[in-house]
Amino acid sequence: VQLVESGGGLVQAGGSLRLSCAASGFSLDDYAIGWFRQVPGKEREGVSCVSNSDGSTYSIHSVAGRFAISSDKAKNSVYLQMNSLKPEDTAVYFCAVEWKAPCNSEFGISYDYLYWGQGTQVTVSS
Repeated sequence: VQLVESGGGLVQAGGSLRLSCAASGFSLDDYAIGWFRQVPGKEREGVSCVSNSDGSTYSIHSVAGRFAISSDKAKNSVYLQMNSLKPEDTAVYFCAVEWKAPCNSEFGISYDYLYWGQGTQVTVSS
C-alpha cells in the first residue's frame, strides 16, 4: 500500500504546478483524499479534499479560486492544480486518505487518515 506524490518544484510567483497523488496496492474509490502542506516549524495544514465516495470537494479559503482538486478513478490518482502561486504557498505537500469520508471543513482537522504519502516540495519564489 503506497501513496506517491509528484509534481512539486520551483516556480515563480504567479506560476502554476500540478501535483499528483498516485495510489498503489489499494483502490481510491471509497476514500476521501486530502492534500496537506507543512512548513518547518508550523503545523500541518489541510488544503483541499476530494471524496471519491460521495463526490464532495472542499478547499480552504486561502487557496479557493486558485487551486483545483480532481480525481481520476481510472488512474487511481488525485491531482491538485495550483495556479497563481504565491510565496506563502511554499511548503511540502502531502496527500492522505480517509475511508468513506465526506469533504468539508473537518477534513484537515478531525479525520484520522489511514495512509500518507512522503510529500513533494513546492517552492514559490517572489
